Order: sequence, then structure tokens, then C-alpha cells
Amino acid sequence: DVTYTGDFPSDRAAIKGTNDVHPYWGFGGRFSGGYYGVEARAEEVGEGSRFGVRAHASGGDTNYALRGEATGAGHGIYAKGQSGAMAGSFIGNVNVTGNISKGAGSFKIDHPLDPENKYLFHSFVESPDMMNVYNGNAVFDASGEVEVELPEWFEELNREFRYQLTCMGGFAPVYVSEEIEGNRFAIAGGHEGLKVSWQVTGIRKDPYAEANRIPTEVLKAPADRGHYLHPEARGLPASRGLYEARDRRELRSRGELGAANPR
Repeated sequence: DVTYTGDFPSDRAAIKGTNDVHPYWGFGGRFSGGYYGVEARAEEVGEGSRFGVRAHASGGDTNYALRGEATGAGHGIYAKGQSGAMAGSFIGNVNVTGNISKGAGSFKIDHPLDPENKYLFHSFVESPDMMNVYNGNAVFDASGEVEVELPEWFEELNREFRYQLTCMGGFAPVYVSEEIEGNRFAIAGGHEGLKVSWQVTGIRKDPYAEANRIPTEVLKAPADRGHYLHPEARGLPASRGLYEARDRRELRSRGELGAANPR
């Protein structure tokens, strides 16, 4: 055990590791354990923020403040028997100020009909646009019209509106009689008491979205071409994986791996 008992206040490190032999590689510290490789806690009571782990990376072609990998058999988390190994597990809320890139995504909850024994998964809804979806139900008045009020921030957040309308309990030639203006739109063509289900989508136009549009198609970096994010899904060996290839290039640059064909 190592404990810092210096004078307060101080942000001194109980353990500090520096490797400055070469600017391009080296570990500041390496820890290994049968259960925890590293256990980090920040629990003192007081003002300000607490960080169990705070990481920063800069100066390279690709920088990872944290990179996690998990391998090995585990309890299957899907019916098709996908491994239970997880590169990260977060128990609680997660806040991300930038973009997230993922191969797939879902929610996972206790199954509503058998919560003690099963999980229920649903896939996320994907779109090439930074799209927001709004919907609701409305009832036509005596004139066969209905006005839909949207949130007061709607037009500040969205542009390029698209509409869908579906009658319930009967048919009528309903249509959008007034497009969105002043955070409202109108539907006509119905008859009194008829219910209509509506959906409106918009494309984000807030400052962050305008400055960080998600590109739909991107060329891989030259060194990454010929390698895949998920080679196993294509029946290819793990050696064709993009991150495994990056690791081999890194080791080769350190002189720790021969110049064999990376494929």
C-alpha cells in the first residue's frame, strides 16, 4: 500500500510513473491483478468534482484517452450466444459531449413479461441524418380541422420538416393544411371526432450539429484499408481486424514485431 500524507491542500500523486526514455513509446505504469488490474476510487466528501479515473491522450495520429478490450468466454448476452465479454461496463449515467460511433446499439431491460428470468432488447433507430422524431394523436373539431402545437424551441432546433398522417377508426382524405410556422401546424380533411396520428421529423440545426455533421461515407485511412471493424462477421480471421492491425503496426514501429505480412 502507498499513501500520501503530505500537507493539505495538495493534488500530489501517491504513485507517479514516468517513462521518458523515448518520446514515441513506453508505459508510465503497468498493473496486473487476478481480479482488478487497477481499482480507482475518489470518495472524499467535499466540494468540487471527483474522478475515479481521469485520462488524457494527445500528440499521436490516433489518440485514445481510454481504450478497453475484453476477450474470453462469458455468459451469453444474446440468444445467439454472443460472448459476455465487455470492453466497458458503466453502472449509472454516462455523459458524452462529442459523437459516438458504434457498430450497433440497443436498449436492454428486464423483460416486461418475465423480468426475473429474461431480458428484452430493442435496436436503436438509425438515420444518415441528425434527425429528431416527434409524434402524437389529435382529434378533429367540428370543422374537420385540428391544430398541433409543438414545443416552443422546435423551430430553433429543427429544419427540413417531413410529415406523416394516419387516421384511426375511419378514413378521411387528411392533409397538412398549414406547414410548421410559429411552432405549430394544421391538419384538415377530417370530420368531427375522428382521431389522427401524426409524425413530424426534423434535421438538427443547433450550433453543435451544424459544426459536427456526421459524414455518411468516409474512406478508410490508407494504412487501415484491407482491414475490417468486424472481420468475424464476414467469416474472416481476427488478423484482418482494423485494431489488431493497428496494434501490430505499433509493435513493429517499436521493433517488437517482425515485418511479416499483417494479413
